[in-house]
Amino acid sequence: MPIFDRKDKSRYATFTRRTLLVTGGVNVVFAVLAGRLYQLQIVEGEKFMTRAEENRVSQRLVAPLRGRILDRFGVELASNRRNYRVLIVKEQAVEGVDAAIDTVGKLIYLSAHQREKIKRDIANNKPFAPVPIAENLSWDEFARINLHLPYLPGIQPDVGETRAYPFSTELSHILGYVASVSPEDMKNDPDPLLSIPGFRIGKRGIEKEFEAEIRGKAGTSRVEVNAYGRVIRELGHDAGTPGSDVYLTIDQQVQQFAAQRLGDESAACCVLDVTNGDVVALVSSPGYDPNAFNVGISQAEWNALTTDDHKPLINKVITGEYPPGSTFKPVLATACMDNGLADLQVNCTGSMTLGNNVFHCWSWKKGGHGHVDLKRGIAVSCDIFFYEAARRLGIDKIHDTAIAMGLGAKTGIELPGERPGLIPSREWKLKRFGVPWQQGETLNTGIGQGYVTATPIQLATLAARIASGNAITPRITRYVGHREQPRLQIDRLPFSDTALAAVQEGMNMVANVPGGTAYAWRITQPGFEMAGKTGTAQVRRITREDRATGRVGNANQPWKLREHALFIAYAPVQLPRYALGIIIEHGATVDHPHVQMARDILLFTQQRDPAKLPNAYPVSAADASAGRG
Repeated sequence: MPIFDRKDKSRYATFTRRTLLVTGGVNVVFAVLAGRLYQLQIVEGEKFMTRAEENRVSQRLVAPLRGRILDRFGVELASNRRNYRVLIVKEQAVEGVDAAIDTVGKLIYLSAHQREKIKRDIANNKPFAPVPIAENLSWDEFARINLHLPYLPGIQPDVGETRAYPFSTELSHILGYVASVSPEDMKNDPDPLLSIPGFRIGKRGIEKEFEAEIRGKAGTSRVEVNAYGRVIRELGHDAGTPGSDVYLTIDQQVQQFAAQRLGDESAACCVLDVTNGDVVALVSSPGYDPNAFNVGISQAEWNALTTDDHKPLINKVITGEYPPGSTFKPVLATACMDNGLADLQVNCTGSMTLGNNVFHCWSWKKGGHGHVDLKRGIAVSCDIFFYEAARRLGIDKIHDTAIAMGLGAKTGIELPGERPGLIPSREWKLKRFGVPWQQGETLNTGIGQGYVTATPIQLATLAARIASGNAITPRITRYVGHREQPRLQIDRLPFSDTALAAVQEGMNMVANVPGGTAYAWRITQPGFEMAGKTGTAQVRRITREDRATGRVGNANQPWKLREHALFIAYAPVQLPRYALGIIIEHGATVDHPHVQMARDILLFTQQRDPAKLPNAYPVSAADASAGRG
């Protein structure tokens, strides 16, 4: 065969082998791709379909509607209203966040503080998450934003829900307020709701105490997004579970009247139902506007609240610890009755001596009260009688009686921040100061001075226990959702009926017998009379020089050095239903404004008719006692 033919056959064979190799390689590649395609679509198809769906569909949290707070008759004290607001999506702000904020700032006012907060919120949130620029806008402001919307890329108007407190300052210390979530809140509460921009939680009062119940459960919004995370459309919406409503024992009309009656005084008042301990009114004056915290309080407003010497942010009813003064004397009288001193009689000359110390009665200028027994001692508030009673009883019996009357410990009311007050004892002083108890300190304790302190709600509890003879415990909630709140079993006080009757008669004489320290400001309307006990608490020591120079009265002292004015009472006398404790800080004057306030509040609580109040006033104050106690 010719050589040419052999060469052609060799080239053909080489070509064939190469073709087979290339074909085989291509087949292998296609086999690998087919295998991989089989793995992705058949073996792992469901997993990757889920991932693709998750990328396409985004599930976002929706804040639930916050539960309402209502009074005992269903009046809304805290509710929800429409919140006109403006949001910004950083990624949609074509000219940048700063430019978008500046443009919005030309339409509505934005403070420097608001601008900084917007930037912080944007930095702390996920891409394409709307962040509030401004909330609680007026309709005019909201309309301006909508009118200019075509020129505001990245800006979204929105209508949501926000908290509303229709009675403003009147219930501020009961309800508290809601405000933005702080980093500390995020750390202490794992609920993902707190990560929603603009979400608010309870910070004080009932809003804080029942935050978990009022908050509700988060809803969800399923939205379709593109590859960049931009929302295309909403696929589904679940509003979540609204928070539970909270029904209080408060009577809004009585609360309103009491707040108006206290006015601008630095004062506190608590009214209890003596049959079950329900809080009918709880007022700390002055109050603050909780709506301001929801909207966003300015620095100037905050400074005004924190520097006010009347302390509007403090709930004085449960956190104010004051010397109870002569309102403590019924405790001593009860101890006397059940410890062999029921027939104690003292001749008050205006002072008594213990060692080198002279203890004065408030009536020392008049030469004292003369012959005084237990009931008259309460009626005229004779310090000398109760000094002697305290000396004979000793601090241990005083301590035990006061504790049984509800003093010296928290009442357990469902409000955060309650303080326990203090009833001193030998053990307490030794532990606190490392020195033994002195008899002179027992005398001071006997008239509610020295170390002893009490809160206004404890004083109201004291009055309720004396009036009913039962261990009344204050409660302010009736229902949370559909669940009735538990009540402690009400036990009888560990005192004899004779002892309680004697103290009740003494308190009746205070307001309804001439010479009683509250007689001039009594309730004269038959069937609505009150029994009570006045009190004056010193905030400074009165020296011998003060007495010699006449610098004893409040008129000669700066406001902060004036004595506190206190009063406990219950009504009606014959069948007690309501008890009250009230204090006016540095408000002790001869016209007893605290007694007048208490009289008006107790009468209104019984009648709930302001028109009938003038009929219950004395014709004149000519019968007024000049007493301090």
